[in-house]
Amino acid sequence: MATFDWHKEAERQWDERAEFWHQSSEEMWERGSRKTIIPFIASYIPKGSNIVDLGCGDGYGAWKLAKAGYEVTGVDLSAEMIEKAKERGESERIRFVQGDLTRLPFADETFAAAMAVNSLEWTERPLVALQEAKRVVKRGGYFCAGILGPTAAPRVNSYPRLYGKPVICNTMMPWEFEQLAKENGWEIIDGQGVYKREVSESLIGPLPTELKQALTFMWVFMLRKK
Repeated sequence: MATFDWHKEAERQWDERAEFWHQSSEEMWERGSRKTIIPFIASYIPKGSNIVDLGCGDGYGAWKLAKAGYEVTGVDLSAEMIEKAKERGESERIRFVQGDLTRLPFADETFAAAMAVNSLEWTERPLVALQEAKRVVKRGGYFCAGILGPTAAPRVNSYPRLYGKPVICNTMMPWEFEQLAKENGWEIIDGQGVYKREVSESLIGPLPTELKQALTFMWVFMLRKK
């Protein structure tokens, strides 16, 4: 029986999804679940800072960051994703490289900040990816991490593990990521939820954070490196 090579399988699956993702990314970043992320980043990270986008996909989020005034390096495991990202154009303000988030091709403390939206859950070892993000971010630097919440449909990608099948999605809850971050050199600065349309502001307003997170499609953290 062939052994499961997570790296090769993850790269293959994301290569296959690249075209679908490319068709959806503008909607997500402009009007959908990711529309509040760049303003959230801008409220903490000074314009002109260099930011690494970890799991950049087809590069739309990185492009939005560059347009907002940041210097951006996008990293993704999928060669197809990186190809589509480069089609958007590279310049002195934005570039893209293929790489594994658990083995980033950058020197220590290269970046002022990092962004990882729905990508840490898709690494073979999320803790190692979190530690790599910490390694390449400068002391006192920021990390904006979007973690899929309990109501996010992509969690179906981790379901086959219950049958003992290998998967490339490492499901974790926002509160699990929060604890992991606290235990590994990050300070929680802020957070905001992204909800499905059935969840109204009047419903979630009075709830404590852990219950708000329980209703999320995604929880977006702002962390700072200690």
